[in-house]
Amino acid sequence: MSCQPLAEQRRFKGNMSGRISLLLAIVAAILFAGAAFLWLHFRAGSSQPVVAFTPIAHATEPAKEAPVESAKTSSTGQPSEPIAKKTPLAEPLFSPKAGEVLQFSASLAKVSNVASLRLEVVDKKETNGKATWHFQATAKTQNAMRLIFDLDDRFDSFSDANSFTGVQYEMHLNERGQKVQSVQRLTTTGKEPSTAGVSSAVVLPGTRDPLGMMQYLRSVNWDQVRDVKSPVFDGRKLYDVRAKLIGTSEVVVPAGKFTAATIEIRVFDNGAEMKDAHFTLYLAQDPGRTPVLLLATLPFAEARVELQEKSE
Repeated sequence: MSCQPLAEQRRFKGNMSGRISLLLAIVAAILFAGAAFLWLHFRAGSSQPVVAFTPIAHATEPAKEAPVESAKTSSTGQPSEPIAKKTPLAEPLFSPKAGEVLQFSASLAKVSNVASLRLEVVDKKETNGKATWHFQATAKTQNAMRLIFDLDDRFDSFSDANSFTGVQYEMHLNERGQKVQSVQRLTTTGKEPSTAGVSSAVVLPGTRDPLGMMQYLRSVNWDQVRDVKSPVFDGRKLYDVRAKLIGTSEVVVPAGKFTAATIEIRVFDNGAEMKDAHFTLYLAQDPGRTPVLLLATLPFAEARVELQEKSE
């Protein structure tokens, strides 16, 4: 069984990895593969769907660190490590529903519907001896864009049934006829028995894959929790993803009009924030915390992924 250090980017066959940028890896998997793909293949002006935004006061305040207890002296006379007080997690408002399918369209600036995006809760099953949810995301280019860049990608996440932490993450990429098949078991030790066709990625405890992170954000009780963070393994390397509630919005997308929690998402690589893009996720205030819109503001354009239809 091969174990992958996360300080280095995983190498894949051929030249495909060279074409997939850092943001493609993050956004493609975290938020349905659309915004970053558009970023790679378009340069244009800006346009946006109808969003009426109402900020909340805390969004402009600096984040508060958890209080730390004073160091205590151990039996050896040496001061022990300070212990951070943990804030109890609020009860989740959401649990995945097997069979849920969310259909999205991706656009960039004034060019609409260049890719179709689909997010599905497949089922609940056992993976590597653990109870998991199987989440799946697919992305396909459409219309004239398909003639320019033929893309059919699929991502499969097997995430812990309760915490949505990653158990196994798969990427099945088909771009311009070049294919990559990657199946990785997420492990904190690298000591699990080897499995044919499966490599191991050694990650931090609590790491989620991108699709698991999306479901985790849906599960957060944003009425009680204002910000969360998690290590996220995108299939190549490890990032620190931080999400913060910044307000509420009235959002109009093809699937309808929604009142949505507005979540700002920031991505850090080795402690440094990625400054070349900014992401905003809109989660409907319905029982399913449905993601209805993603905006990715990039240096040269704005990409958007809009909910077209939801079925269960």
